[in-house]
Formats: sequence, C-alpha cells, structure tokens
Amino acid sequence: MAEAYQSYIVSNMPSQSSCEHTGRLVLLRHGQTVWSESGQHTGRTNIPLTDKGCEQAKDAGMRILHAFPDGFDEDCVYASPLRRAIQTAQLAGFKNCQPLPAAMEWDYGGAEGRTRKDVANLSGSEAWDVWSDGPTVLPSSMLFDGEETLPSGESVHIVRTSGESLECVYERTGEIIDTVLPKLNAGNDVLLVAHAHILRILTMKWLGIAPTMARMLRLDTAHYCVLGVYKGDRVIVRWNC
Repeated sequence: MAEAYQSYIVSNMPSQSSCEHTGRLVLLRHGQTVWSESGQHTGRTNIPLTDKGCEQAKDAGMRILHAFPDGFDEDCVYASPLRRAIQTAQLAGFKNCQPLPAAMEWDYGGAEGRTRKDVANLSGSEAWDVWSDGPTVLPSSMLFDGEETLPSGESVHIVRTSGESLECVYERTGEIIDTVLPKLNAGNDVLLVAHAHILRILTMKWLGIAPTMARMLRLDTAHYCVLGVYKGDRVIVRWNC
C-alpha cells in the first residue's frame, strides 16, 4: 500500500501554474443523529437528523456563509445521498446540492447499528477496531439485517453486508477528488456534505497519507474543514470549524 500512496502523491500534485488559482474544498459533516450520540456505527442506514442536528445544520450554514461570503456555485455543491447529509445541506442553505454516491459513509458490515461493545460481545473479540481491523473480518454470524425504532417512533431498516475494507474506502475517495478537481483547478470553491469517517479518509487521500492516519483527526457533527493548495502542496487549511 505504501507504493500506492506514493504513486498517488506524484501523479496528483497540482501544477505550479495552477496553484495560485486553485479553489478550496470545504467538507461539512452532517448534524447530530440518534446514533452519533449513542456510538452506534452509522454507515448506510438511512437515519434522519435529530432536532438538535437540524439546528446544528442551520448554524453550520451561517458559519460557512461567514467564512465564504461569495458562496458556492450551484454546480459546486455536493452531498452524500444519505438522508442525514442531504438534510444537513438543505438546512445549511444549500438546497440544490448534487448527490455524490462516492461520498456515502463507510459500509460497516456486521458493525452497522452496533456500538463497539456490541461488536466485541458478538464477535468474541474485545480488541476489534474499525481502523486497524475493519468490518470485513467480522464473523458471518453477525451479518443479519435488523430493525430499530428511533425515539421519534420512526422505524429504520438495518442492512448488514460483508462490509468494506479501509483500503476500499480510501480508493473510493479518489472518485470524489476526480469529480471536484476540475472545478477546483478552475478556481471554484467546492462544498461537500458527508460523514465523519469518509471525510477524514478523503482528507488522507487529498494529502497522500495512509488512511489509518485519519483516526487522528477529530471531526464533530455539523463542523466543517477546508482543504486547499499552498505553495504547490495539498494542505489542510482549517479543521473542525
């Protein structure tokens, strides 16, 4: 994998002539959900924001507007197609966001809808860690679908596939960069509304760093980050704002 990271760095560095006018990539995590508070792994399950999450999204929109008073062109606003991301984008004031399937959250497989303690009990492994082990090592006995009733009374269906490796998620974020890069290179700022893990892993892809390092970055609900180019290098401009 190390050679792949190095290859990505070499082949994806911006040219010196384009650096001065490269736009910024703004990453916004969705607002609070019931599962973000309970610690349940929330990948592809299509749960909504809580009331607090809705207020967080509105507040995030105001902070982003203050930081980017010129706003974003309509064709430069993207969101994961999952409900919590679309809700956040719309409540933040970006009603015409384009769904970007590559920005969906990590598929947690057997860990979906379960806390780390739940996973340890069901798998028999107290040491399991999503970053170092990933969902694909979990036993097939954990791969059964389920239903959960949220405090609002809404029932959500939980699908548990075999999951997605960290390396696969890392490669998938390359599709996001390929989508937004022409607009960034044209000098446009781009906004992407998505999820904590996918955005942190995307940041590692942007920097050309191993995806396991993403665990070192904290990204709170309804907080944004800015990626950009400085003196020819891809950089983090702001984080968890």
